[in-house]
Amino acid sequence: MPLFELDFWVRHQRALGVAAIIIGIGAWGLELSGAVYVCPYCRVQRTVIVILGAFMLLPQPQHWIAKYVGAVIGFLGAVVAANQHFMSWAKISKGEFSFGEAWYMSPFLLSACALFIIIAQVWFIVASERKTTL
Repeated sequence: MPLFELDFWVRHQRALGVAAIIIGIGAWGLELSGAVYVCPYCRVQRTVIVILGAFMLLPQPQHWIAKYVGAVIGFLGAVVAANQHFMSWAKISKGEFSFGEAWYMSPFLLSACALFIIIAQVWFIVASERKTTL
């Protein structure tokens, strides 16, 4: 089944890049509208998702510079997401954790989603072998 093959997703990298940019800009829109609280961790994560989405749209993302810069930016976002996620695990260990009423806005869940998205984006950028001709 092609959905479980990395090559399938790499072939659709541009569409995934557009989706990532829409997700990141949508998240920024929620903050700027005041719908969510200001969080420096979230700001870094959503910005990294948008930047990596733009990298996924590059005409030659297989170039080593694009792969290197994409990996560095991606690792920054992944470290921030992992740190935010770990803070929730520390609260769980202390017995202080709660999802709250809006469980879908939990930093625990959102940082996990951001971590999965960012790592996937780095994989797509690094695995890219698309060739363009003029």
